This record gives sequence, C-alpha cells and structure tokens, in this order.
Amino acid sequence: MTMLALICFIGMGATAIMDLWGWLRKRVFGGKGLDYRLVGRWIAHMPQGRFRHDNIATAPVKRAERLIGWTAHYLIGIAFAGLLLGLFSVEWAAHPTLGPALAVGIGTVAAPFFLMQPGMGAGIAASRTPRPNAARLQSLLTHAVFGLGLYVAAWAAKGF
Repeated sequence: MTMLALICFIGMGATAIMDLWGWLRKRVFGGKGLDYRLVGRWIAHMPQGRFRHDNIATAPVKRAERLIGWTAHYLIGIAFAGLLLGLFSVEWAAHPTLGPALAVGIGTVAAPFFLMQPGMGAGIAASRTPRPNAARLQSLLTHAVFGLGLYVAAWAAKGF
C-alpha cells in the first residue's frame, strides 16, 4: 500500500469509527451530534470572506452544503491520519500502538475548540452553548474515539 493510500485508509477508517460512535451515542443516550450540513454551510461561506458567524444555523443556506460538510469531515480525518504518520512515521503504522493514536486523536479536539466552534458561533470551546462543559466533554470523547479509530484502522491496514 502506498503512503497516500495508507493515510487515506487510516483516516477514513478512523472517521467512520467516530461516526459509528456518534450514531450509537445518539441511539443509546439520545442527544444530538454535529450536523455536517452546518459545517458545509460554514465552509461554503468562506469564499465570500465570511469565516465567523453568530449562529451558523441562521446563516443563509448554501448549495451542496451537506455534501461539502461530509466531504470536509472525511478529508479532515485523512489529514489528521497524515499528521499521525508524519509525527510517528510509517513504522508506527506497521506496528501500531495505542498511545500515539490516542495522543493525536485527543489533540485534534483543538480544531473544534479553537476554530470550528468559534467560527460557527458557539464560542471558544463551546463557551456560548447552553451547557459548555457537556459540549466540551462530548467533543473530547468523540476525538478520543477518533484516536482509537486511528489505532484500529492502522491495524486493519496491516492486512492489505
């Protein structure tokens, strides 16, 4: 498997595991996950120079926002897998260990805390949401699951 194929496989696999976690969490505990349509809306406003919104849900709807959001979600997962292999080398993927995968996965929570949530109107680390600590915990758990997904996907990639 080429390096790019390996990064794509691990990133997409980890993102799919994170999505499965979100689906299970919603079915078992109720609650609401991130609407990737709104992520797409946020991104689709960027070419017009709009990077921050008071509330992305009330921003004008953009064409193909759901597709943009889901595509970005998986591309970001691939980018974070590339970061993992960039930091710990392709040798890590040949013999995956949980520590580096969890460290990168949990570290990626900085993206929603300091980029996405403020840009979409939720404030730094969800500070403008009704229950900021609950939102922060859910983000942290989701990104820890992403880290676990990086580890599992790397093990699965060894079979190819």
